[in-house]
Amino acid sequence: MKVLITGGAGYIGSMVCHSLADHGHEPIIIDSMITGSGQQVDQFPTFIGDIANDDLIKNIFKEYPEIESVVHCAGKILVPESALHPDQYYYENVSKSLQLFTTLRTVGIKKILFSSSASIYEAKNGAGVDENSPLSPLSPYAKTKLVTEMILEDFCNAFEIGGIALRYFNPIGADPKMRCGPSLDNTSHLLGNLVKEAEGFTTNIKITGSNWPTKDGTGVRDYIHVWDLAEAHVAALESFHSILASQSKFEKINIGSGSPTTVKEFITIFEQVYGCEIATAKAPPRDGDTAGAFANIGKAKKLMNWRPRMSIEQGMADVIKWHRKMTA
Repeated sequence: MKVLITGGAGYIGSMVCHSLADHGHEPIIIDSMITGSGQQVDQFPTFIGDIANDDLIKNIFKEYPEIESVVHCAGKILVPESALHPDQYYYENVSKSLQLFTTLRTVGIKKILFSSSASIYEAKNGAGVDENSPLSPLSPYAKTKLVTEMILEDFCNAFEIGGIALRYFNPIGADPKMRCGPSLDNTSHLLGNLVKEAEGFTTNIKITGSNWPTKDGTGVRDYIHVWDLAEAHVAALESFHSILASQSKFEKINIGSGSPTTVKEFITIFEQVYGCEIATAKAPPRDGDTAGAFANIGKAKKLMNWRPRMSIEQGMADVIKWHRKMTA
């Protein structure tokens, strides 16, 4: 099948493109290239532009009328930045998504897969959460994800559209074949900072919050290898009709490893994978920080026949390898 990927040159989008291609599907990309890297997806048809550009979207469908599904990955993703510039985040993530969904409706698209986030959960005590757990998005970024989910659900209920929101937990890693990977410029990502310290680019990792109600006081996260996350998109697209077969027109599905890892545990695992010690310092929690949560992934297993296959250690090793490739 042909699939349009918004933000297809970004970290998650590029993984989804390569995973789709590996499974015999044809990704077509639209990306503004403000943060995306076209070099990682240069073998796929790519349109450079904005998802809110109605004429561009319509022209893509004129050129590729066989497109039957859209994976919506485009958007701004930095939590601290969203607190400083909520106006930009609501405009880019909500207003432009609304315009995109409206245009997709006019061109007859009936299957939309949305990149949502586990940051919408309450996540007070490091416990597991399922799709019906309480929601309490704290940052503007998280709020934009929840609002966009609500818009898509309302579109699905009102119009002839089916929608699935995949709620990502904490993706780490790179394409195991080294075709695409993360930018280490995002200073809010723990693994990128660990790699930069181990490679001598930075010093002193800050552990933000050490008195959370978890087993060692540091926050809990659910780290999933980004390739498993990409494969989940393929599973969702290939199972789209069966997922929505029970009269539902919209589903939200957790995508994580299903296992909790504290920040301290994560750093210890990294030290073992890399073979070095990491200097750390305690710091107060940042605005919007919580104790965290991990995913109950029973719904993904049942509806999509998907389960994660790759370990935290593999994710770390792949990022280390990717970083060395990019800085060689």
